[in-house]
Amino acid sequence: MRNYKIDILRGISILLVLIHHFNIPYKLHDTFLGIQVFGESLSTFIARNGNYGVTMFFVISGFLITRQTLYRNKTLDQIHLKDFYIRRIARIVPCLVLLVLTVSLLGHIGLQPFMNQAPNNIEVSYGLTVLSAFTFWMNILIIEYGWVNYALGVLWSLSVEEVFYVAFPLLCFLFGRGKGFILFLIAIICYAPYFRSLHFGEESGAYLYHYFSSFDGIAIGCLTALIAHRLQGKLRSSNLVIATTSVLMTVLYFYAPIKEVSTWGMSLFAVLSAILILNFTQNPDTKVQFIPSKILVWIGQRSYEMYLFHLIVLGLFKVIYLPKETLPLEKVMLLPIYFTIVFILSWAIEKYYSTPLNLKIRRRWIN
Repeated sequence: MRNYKIDILRGISILLVLIHHFNIPYKLHDTFLGIQVFGESLSTFIARNGNYGVTMFFVISGFLITRQTLYRNKTLDQIHLKDFYIRRIARIVPCLVLLVLTVSLLGHIGLQPFMNQAPNNIEVSYGLTVLSAFTFWMNILIIEYGWVNYALGVLWSLSVEEVFYVAFPLLCFLFGRGKGFILFLIAIICYAPYFRSLHFGEESGAYLYHYFSSFDGIAIGCLTALIAHRLQGKLRSSNLVIATTSVLMTVLYFYAPIKEVSTWGMSLFAVLSAILILNFTQNPDTKVQFIPSKILVWIGQRSYEMYLFHLIVLGLFKVIYLPKETLPLEKVMLLPIYFTIVFILSWAIEKYYSTPLNLKIRRRWIN
């Protein structure tokens, strides 16, 4: 059964990412969003920490994968290996293939945002970039050589997720019967802040992009699913807890740039996200009533497509509107156009491509 409140979280997460990435080329500080708040422009406060949206995605993903595994198999150690991987392939690969083909075509016709660059003055072949995309180490490529391909760079987070989920069924087989899996998750959760501290503030972005910088969000999500499964029917959702947690997440989001608080900030944001999810699981069949919530649900249900393809839209914008030459009024006009195109494109891809292929692959290969 679909939990619409979790879809709302997904919707919020992708909106944070979308505004963050728009503000990188098209700085909004010289628009009406540039009003000063506590010594910073409002646009900076809103856009600078969009990577917390990815942290929330990791928690949600870990939660849903573990919850669905428990729902289908009752216990983790009974996971069906082939079915698990087929489901992941059916969801991930169609959009991944379409993204790589689209970027390859746009780069082939000479559009610079879709061609490989050398941000650290080291040339990286396009073939190696594509290989890293399909073998889930785009994050390592970025750490080593910089953001070598504008539109494919978003695949760093997919690399983190899929490496974890390649190992997930094996961990379930090895540790799923007793408390070993929980201990493994706790070890990952404890190690991640230490790993980020080792790479604090590095220009390579290892504190953000590396597997061990992000695994704690997924592990926290997995642990949340186990807790929810154990406490099913024993825990009541609390509006006070939800409101307090939401306020704390908002304060953390605005508190400081993620780079300055990455050691503890990402883990804390993940824990707060997990508290929300745990509360939302107590009334999973609740329907959304208000139009803004329904909009966020709609966005959240297409967040994967939006995440993968929004830089295609921004890349095309950059071809037409050179960021350094774009006037403040033009940025304000581009912003709603950007969101509208991303929403329409993602809807079309989800409706006519990714969902049909997802269903077709599952029906063909899962008994």
